[in-house]
Amino acid sequence: MRYALALAMAANCAAAHAQERPRAPQFEVDATWPKTLPNRWILGQVSGIATDRHDRIWVVHRPGSLTPRERAAERTPPEAKCCVAAPPVLVFDASGNLLSSWGGAGAGYQWPESEHGIYIDANDFVWLAGNGKTDGQLLKFTMDGKFVLQIGKQAGAHDSNATDRLGSPADVAVDVAAREVYAADGYGNRRVVVFDSETGAYKRHWGAYGKRPSDEKTAPYDPAKPPSPQFGNPVHCIRLSQVDGLVYVCDRTNDRLQIFRKDGSFVSEHAFEKETRGNGSVYDLVFSPDRGERFMYMIDGMNGEVRIVERVSKQIAGRFGRPGRQAGEFTALHNIAVDRQGNLYTSEVQTGQRIQKFRRLDQQL
Repeated sequence: MRYALALAMAANCAAAHAQERPRAPQFEVDATWPKTLPNRWILGQVSGIATDRHDRIWVVHRPGSLTPRERAAERTPPEAKCCVAAPPVLVFDASGNLLSSWGGAGAGYQWPESEHGIYIDANDFVWLAGNGKTDGQLLKFTMDGKFVLQIGKQAGAHDSNATDRLGSPADVAVDVAAREVYAADGYGNRRVVVFDSETGAYKRHWGAYGKRPSDEKTAPYDPAKPPSPQFGNPVHCIRLSQVDGLVYVCDRTNDRLQIFRKDGSFVSEHAFEKETRGNGSVYDLVFSPDRGERFMYMIDGMNGEVRIVERVSKQIAGRFGRPGRQAGEFTALHNIAVDRQGNLYTSEVQTGQRIQKFRRLDQQL
């Protein structure tokens, strides 16, 4: 009798726990977003997307990735009525209207050889990274494109333990209170590196599992083998949770997320779609904007999907998307952003060359 009662109580507890687990948010693609660009502009590979505290959507793309045919209107004389490469940085409102644009080479800083990653901090500064072979710098601008600070410099070689430059960094996050900027560093290096966000002074860095990184060549990812002791290339995203105060890092080609304290000490790692090879399954993530950051929205470029992951349990609660070129499908899915209403925005590189909006359908709690 006691055994039966214990089983019944366990079943009831399990059922109650299942009921407490949050239902996955629901999304629908908005095929009308964004609106047609002015000035015969066209987007190249869209290598970064972010939102600011005013719910504006910021995009950085690669004008240099466009083909001569795509830029036919730039020729003298023009070869066709369209098109012209848009400026690298564009800003949209939630309705898809273009609000402003800027970017490119200028006095006092080194514009990236290959644009990669954009972040808007809580003080309204815009941060950019670059994954070109010579890119070893982060750039900081005002919202209207005025240059503020360059951290690092362009150079020919990479060094995962360098303190004066980065190695083709992929992504940026800023801790405004601590005045620190974190970089996912990157395509050349294999580390997280932290600088003073006001002066650019080096502060600390670490590799996988919080250990000293190495640039020694590692074997290609093999799901049948033990996890790699080093980050793969690229270290593709970095996010700071406002709830748990931890640092979330995308080790893309190793199909894993690693989590750290801000001092670099290792907390945990979590594999997603671990049979995925190629370019990997953990590209980028953002936290849901509810007070508890209940979900992580994680993108998988190789499998062409957005995963909805419970932040605390790391369990997959839902997913949407597939490889393709129709609205709501993805070709080379690369980055993701979320606004305060819970709507998602995605960007695509390679031949995708577009941004999409996914409206949240259910009520955000």
